[in-house]
Amino acid sequence: MTLQDIATAIERVESAFRRRPAAGLHDDAPAAARWEGGTRVVATHANGAAVVTDMPVELGGSGDQVTPGWLLRAALASCATTRIAMAAAVEGIELSSLSVDAGSRSDARGLLGMTESDGSQVPAAACDVELTVRIAAVGQSPERLRALVEGCDRFSPVSETLRHAVPVAARIQVDVA
Repeated sequence: MTLQDIATAIERVESAFRRRPAAGLHDDAPAAARWEGGTRVVATHANGAAVVTDMPVELGGSGDQVTPGWLLRAALASCATTRIAMAAAVEGIELSSLSVDAGSRSDARGLLGMTESDGSQVPAAACDVELTVRIAAVGQSPERLRALVEGCDRFSPVSETLRHAVPVAARIQVDVA
């Protein structure tokens, strides 16, 4: 898709949402995960795409697949990259390069349900998350590109989901074995 194609598509969708704001609210495509044995899991999308995860050898896995935590970082990096590319298209900025790295620091004790010496629970969540954006565009000032990235960060759905700590509801169905 060309820069103009992307900008046109976004402008068309924005116009439709201005006329009918309720059309913007929708159910996202669910991810279905199926246990394959050990710590290996296959997550699938309704379109047939599948991703295999496993844990590192140190945690009983094979270590030959990405971990679920890595998928979260991949979602964060790819969502930010996509949002920046979309905004650049709308603003008529022809990017020559764009990459986003998402890193985090975690305490694996939280995954295992361990506690600190004072009895407090070690959080299973990442301790911190950082995005590193590298961007270049011919004829654009560093200030304009920095403003583009900073503006997009507020509208990246994955970043915003993490920032707002959206509640996760667990509905449990127990099947007879």
